[in-house]
Amino acid sequence: MNVRKLGTELAVFPVGLGCMSMSHGYGYGGQDENEAIRTLHRAVELGVNFFDTAEVYGPFNNEILVGKGLRPLRDKVNIATKFGFNVVETPEGPKQLPGLNSRPGHARAVAEGSLKRLGIEVIDLFYQHRVDPEVPIEETVGEMAELVREGKVRAIGLSEVSVATLRKAHAVHPIAAVQSEYSLWTRDPEAGMLAACRELGVGFVPFSPLGRGFLAGAIKSADQLGEGDFRRGLPRFEAQNIERNLAAVARLEKLAAAKGVSAAQLALAWVLAQGDFIVPIPGSRKVGNLEQNVAAAAIALSPAELAEIGNLITPDQIAGARYGDAAMAQTNR
Repeated sequence: MNVRKLGTELAVFPVGLGCMSMSHGYGYGGQDENEAIRTLHRAVELGVNFFDTAEVYGPFNNEILVGKGLRPLRDKVNIATKFGFNVVETPEGPKQLPGLNSRPGHARAVAEGSLKRLGIEVIDLFYQHRVDPEVPIEETVGEMAELVREGKVRAIGLSEVSVATLRKAHAVHPIAAVQSEYSLWTRDPEAGMLAACRELGVGFVPFSPLGRGFLAGAIKSADQLGEGDFRRGLPRFEAQNIERNLAAVARLEKLAAAKGVSAAQLALAWVLAQGDFIVPIPGSRKVGNLEQNVAAAAIALSPAELAEIGNLITPDQIAGARYGDAAMAQTNR
């Protein structure tokens, strides 16, 4: 099987599956559970063995869903989950409170809770979801390393961090992977992070490699975003910005059609070609889209084609930031 390494511990299929949208984020209460589990099982049939979730997705219910779907296939899969937000139990159920929390005791409590919700004995990859400016990264990673030593976690990762933070963390304990948004329309990791990961032997895991569905041509109007869809609050998905950004997607669709693939496949193949340490995790709630995404791993692109695709959609051509100001302030710390 064609595999890529995330650090020294994990060997995974080049395309993983982001599971968030199965139950969180994109409105309408998520996906039907049976359909979600069918999608998870189909992914494994296709060779996918890397699945991404987090305690905050729901909160909690995405981990429960992923665990239910993947426990019967545990020997075939690697499961990543994340901590770092303030999620608390209330009489009405779990709720996310404002702010971040990466205190060592909290990291441990989330790991133990995630193990129970997933119904597994070890978390394959445990990420800090966002850097907590109130807690030195060395303290947080030190506790994560202790979880590795205790056998509760196989490998540790960081999400949306700066190169400086990665280097500090990696000096405490090897970091297996950094997760950040990366796609044709979000190139921030090219300003040092990809080079640092390559240098340190750290895997890089792009989330939203298809621009939260936009680069796949699935969204033509803000009216398509249902009530509760968090993309409604993202600047790039404001009505006036969608209108401007559609021109970039039209160029991608035209080139993809000429090459006999979908726009999503071309965008994903471009991300995959940026390095053999890169493992994107596009989300999918439909088996057909999942199958297309997995097939993108087999698309070979020449240097000339990569340059052509990379020039079709560039961040300077895109209207709107990827997050609002508050969420952007939590990235690249």
